[in-house]
Amino acid sequence: MADSAQTADRSIPPCPITGAPALRCVERLDAAFLTLLWHYSGRVDVGPLLRPAGTFRLWESPTGLIFFDPPVAGDAAFYRAFYGRIAAHDKLAGPETERLEFRQAAAHVPSGARVLDVGCGHGGFRAYVPDATYTGLDPNFSAEDPTGAILDETVEAHAARVGPVYDVACAFQVIEHVADPLGFATALAACVKPGGVVLIGTPLWPSPNTTIPNFVINAPPHHLTWWTPTALEALATTLGCTPEAVHAIGMDRHDSLIHWMAKVSPVRCRDRFFRRTWSWAAALAFAYGVGAVLDRVLPVPKRTRPNALLLAARKAA
Repeated sequence: MADSAQTADRSIPPCPITGAPALRCVERLDAAFLTLLWHYSGRVDVGPLLRPAGTFRLWESPTGLIFFDPPVAGDAAFYRAFYGRIAAHDKLAGPETERLEFRQAAAHVPSGARVLDVGCGHGGFRAYVPDATYTGLDPNFSAEDPTGAILDETVEAHAARVGPVYDVACAFQVIEHVADPLGFATALAACVKPGGVVLIGTPLWPSPNTTIPNFVINAPPHHLTWWTPTALEALATTLGCTPEAVHAIGMDRHDSLIHWMAKVSPVRCRDRFFRRTWSWAAALAFAYGVGAVLDRVLPVPKRTRPNALLLAARKAA
């Protein structure tokens, strides 16, 4: 059940997008429990990051955005350890992976456009926009790019250095990881020319992803915000942009394991998402074990429930 009582030890936090007070506390999470979940589920030690916070609270803002307070983000060591263990970027860059999100985003990129891709990994999106002049930003993968198109630079530093020179600036599955989503999006939009396009892709809430019990990738220090179409539109408006579309994106090979885990999980989350009980631990283990087998032997269905969103917003001319 939602934690509706407003506690004296912590005031109601503002929405990270609009600054309006949060509507309700969805649930409270002990940092020691999250650390334990990460140890067994992700095989990484997040104690030094999470334990100083003591307690995390999951809040809902008036936009429908779900956000953690405090927003403790993962550091480079965390992402190297966790993504290296699950080979995340290898799967994203593999030739068998067609990204529906990238295909939808490419429809907003005119021929000959100058494109900035923030948090680009190995630069997989550039294959979808072959007629564009492509620049990527990713400190973890810039050294691995033989073309020199991926730079070791933050979007804030890049915006300050080059200014609004791009026709399109995009960030796929990045904003949910940052402690200051509005600051990140502001820097992204600052790289776009007047009249240009901002594209932001993020996991959807609610979705199959959020029905899996104790699914720790949805918690700090990994995902700090869960997004709705209304929240993305509010973000665009706060940036001074006009939201032109919020596309619902179905699941592809990139997130097919989540599809099968959500299908077979004996527990489906609705109003609570993390519980320190053996039944939920067993449900997660069952969902992962059976889901991984199905993921290896079965193709992704052609029609799946949406699991992600893509905002397309136009910067004021």
